[in-house]
Amino acid sequence: MSSCQQCECEKALGFEIAMAFQPIVDIQQRCIFAHEALVRGPNGEGAGTVLSKVNDENRYSFDQTCRVTAIRIASSLDRDAKISINFLPNAVYEPAACLRETLKAAHEYDFPRENIIFEVTEHERIDSKKLIEIFSTYQQRGFLTAIDDFGEGFAGLNLLAQFQPNILKLDMLLIRDIHKDSAKQAILKGIVLTSSLLGITVLAEGVETREEYLYLKDHDIRYMQGYYFCRPQFMALAKTEEVLKVLND
Repeated sequence: MSSCQQCECEKALGFEIAMAFQPIVDIQQRCIFAHEALVRGPNGEGAGTVLSKVNDENRYSFDQTCRVTAIRIASSLDRDAKISINFLPNAVYEPAACLRETLKAAHEYDFPRENIIFEVTEHERIDSKKLIEIFSTYQQRGFLTAIDDFGEGFAGLNLLAQFQPNILKLDMLLIRDIHKDSAKQAILKGIVLTSSLLGITVLAEGVETREEYLYLKDHDIRYMQGYYFCRPQFMALAKTEEVLKVLND
């Protein structure tokens, strides 16, 4: 049986999903760099409610549906926007085959593949060789790649030694109260230096206070995401002027 047959790519998900989008801010250029697509229920139910319905039987269909839904909705809102899509590496049986629906959706909705970032969380335990194969395939197809929640999960520096994504998203627990935590500050400096040497863009997520924002800004973190700027917008993209007004406060 082929890999594509094994992943049952024609099987319907069985429940509806929608998307919310949270902006990623470029504080140097004073613009929105991208929007992270976050799964929601059709009536705005939280991600936890949706994810509770995901199991081994529908994992692949869920992963594929999330990708296509994010692209479809984003294309209707702003085809020039970048979007960041979370994917489940354990739902990817064969990287190239499992990209077919993504490529098809990008073509159908006229959404540039170079505007799509695929990010994976460190929470999901996965063989590093498999993840590297997935990421390498995605980069070769013109997509950007990101490691989410860096510093919290399984992969960490061992993964970076083997593969360098385009973007490293720092875990919010590292960001929380970083302006008054010398240990977190030291760790941040190490990650920033390492990322700079490897040509990786650093993004701080979970920024919730002005103090955190100012500390990160003063330490050359250009890209940020969090409630301080904007909460996720259900089935909508945040307005640039509303997001950036906090930079002027």
